[in-house]
Amino acid sequence: MTNPLDPAKPGSFIDSLRNAGALDTDSDEQKLNKSLLMLATGLLCFTTMVWTHVYTYIGPQFSSTLPLLAQVLLIGNTLLYIKTKNFNLFRLTQLGLMLFLPFVAQWLAGNFIASSGIVLWGLLSPIGALLCFGVRESLGWFIAWVVLTTLTGVADFYLADASTMARSVVPIRTSVAFFTLNFIAVSAIIYLLLRHSIIAKNEIQHSLAAAHEMLQDEQDRSEKLLLNILPGAIAERLKNSDQTIADGFADVTVMFADIVNFTQVAANMSPAQVFSMLNRIFSAFDELAEEHQLEKIKTIGDAYMIAGGLGTGEELYSAKIADMALAMRDLLSRDFAINSSHLDIRIGIGTGPVIAGVVGKKKFIYDLWGDTVNIASRITSEGVPGMIQCDTTTYYRLRNSFDFHDPQVIYLKGKGDMTVYRLIGRKQPFNAADAY
Repeated sequence: MTNPLDPAKPGSFIDSLRNAGALDTDSDEQKLNKSLLMLATGLLCFTTMVWTHVYTYIGPQFSSTLPLLAQVLLIGNTLLYIKTKNFNLFRLTQLGLMLFLPFVAQWLAGNFIASSGIVLWGLLSPIGALLCFGVRESLGWFIAWVVLTTLTGVADFYLADASTMARSVVPIRTSVAFFTLNFIAVSAIIYLLLRHSIIAKNEIQHSLAAAHEMLQDEQDRSEKLLLNILPGAIAERLKNSDQTIADGFADVTVMFADIVNFTQVAANMSPAQVFSMLNRIFSAFDELAEEHQLEKIKTIGDAYMIAGGLGTGEELYSAKIADMALAMRDLLSRDFAINSSHLDIRIGIGTGPVIAGVVGKKKFIYDLWGDTVNIASRITSEGVPGMIQCDTTTYYRLRNSFDFHDPQVIYLKGKGDMTVYRLIGRKQPFNAADAY
């Protein structure tokens, strides 16, 4: 969204003048303050010029020295500000001129009636301070205007007499007319300043709301990306603490899935084809993991690692791992839109204690360590294509709900002989009709 207070924005001469002195480095609030004071200066100079001509046309012949001097001071101070860009000095001196010049004009005119209440124009000073300085700083300017008005009124009350009033060179009708004009003009300028301030602040709020919405979208994307890398609870801890994240879990079920003969199949493919093949398969596995409420840990080349029981609140995670393993195997055997190369997989499942944590500070990863992980990985690599091999702990946990082949003894390097159980599928519910 384009900032309406941007000094680089093309516009009319009035817009250019109103934004004179604003810097690209200014905040929106600073640009608004400068714009308001420039607008007030322009309106005051224009009105002073008009008032002088009106006085000359319908009233007595006053000296034009003071109105001319006021315009010279206001315009000269503005030009000095545009050259020096010293806004703090500009608003202090400009508001000071706006405060004192109306009182000087009244003192020269003689009294409230003769000057048609010109001190009302001094009210622009505390209003300008309210808009350009702030609520707290504007109080002093308002008190100064009240004190000057009070002192002027007291002086008029005690020093003026009937003979002085009778000798007034200003006809009563002219005074009444200019009282009305002064009230209307001052009220109009205050209204215009407040109106411009509110419109500009609304524009700023809309810009901030749009920026906040964009920031929220970016934050949501970053959050989603982080949750694609780390479990939700771990991501939250990582955001709120710089401490090392390492946890021990007494019971976790870990599964590895390894694509059979991947190296030979990939050797005859282009890099784009290899990536596309793996992306289709692993994306389908990701959907199954989400469906079964399991935590994907990582992919290692052509291997896929997943776990259940990492404190994320899931129940019966060993059974869910087994169900997902069966779903993965069935998916590759029947859906050739995903498995166009007719690849097969070996799957290994192990259950036991693990250590889990975030490794590194850059390009970090959530990983698992321990004998349970090693066993799951090794019974996968020693498995038979299309088979799901489980260690003894997993078998005893699942045997009441799943069917297994007879136990097999395999040799694992560094572990020796180990008994594994090959998963067949879920047990079929008993049907009394089948007994006859």
